[in-house]
Amino acid sequence: MSSLDTVDLRPSALPAERYRNLMPLRVRNLSLNIDGTAILRDVSFDLAPQGCTVIMGPNGAGKSLLLKLLHGLLRPTSGEIAWAGQDPMAVTARQALVFQKPVLLRRSVAGNIDFVLKARDKPRARCAELLAHVGLAHKARQPARRLSGGEAQRLALARALATDPEVLFLDEATASLDPASVLAIETIVRQARDRGIRVILVTHDIGQARRMADDVLFLQGGRSVEHSAARSFFPEPQSPAARDYLNGRLIF
Repeated sequence: MSSLDTVDLRPSALPAERYRNLMPLRVRNLSLNIDGTAILRDVSFDLAPQGCTVIMGPNGAGKSLLLKLLHGLLRPTSGEIAWAGQDPMAVTARQALVFQKPVLLRRSVAGNIDFVLKARDKPRARCAELLAHVGLAHKARQPARRLSGGEAQRLALARALATDPEVLFLDEATASLDPASVLAIETIVRQARDRGIRVILVTHDIGQARRMADDVLFLQGGRSVEHSAARSFFPEPQSPAARDYLNGRLIF
């Protein structure tokens, strides 16, 4: 059975209440220096209240570090990040981040969800719903660290959704996964977006970006080179760097 075959995606797996949405997001003149090296330089952009933003760019462009800054895991050297006027540190608990390589607890699959539900004072009964939602109900009692790569990432997504986030960050969440697992995860993320969760996704996969993006933020050399709607970015990128990247000519 493929990873996709097990995904239920029942609406009951996500809370029925309307999301408050932290958006809009305002970023102005954002810079990050690490050990004297400028990683991000004067990045500015705004994001709309809904949808999926895909952050793209060559290796070393600063994509993952930008994600951590937006989530409040890092502090910028200078500049402003404001979620509806609030500092990222003030709203981190209302967001969730899924990394490329999920760190799972040394517990059962269900135990990983139960831990989050208990910590956030959420109904423990939601565990079964969330596991069914990501196609892992049949592995609830299995040790989480025995899951395949695609299954582990789906568990990480279920754990993130257990917090009822208003914003979901994904950092290369499908890298190195098989096509069925990629499609399963994209389906889960797309439904979360459709339920009102704001999605911000970092990916090198141009096909995935085309499938998922409502808008694209393109970085190169730590700078925001282009930010536009996906419907215009992919057929007609405005910057030479973005055109080269989409044509496979820009790697670094």
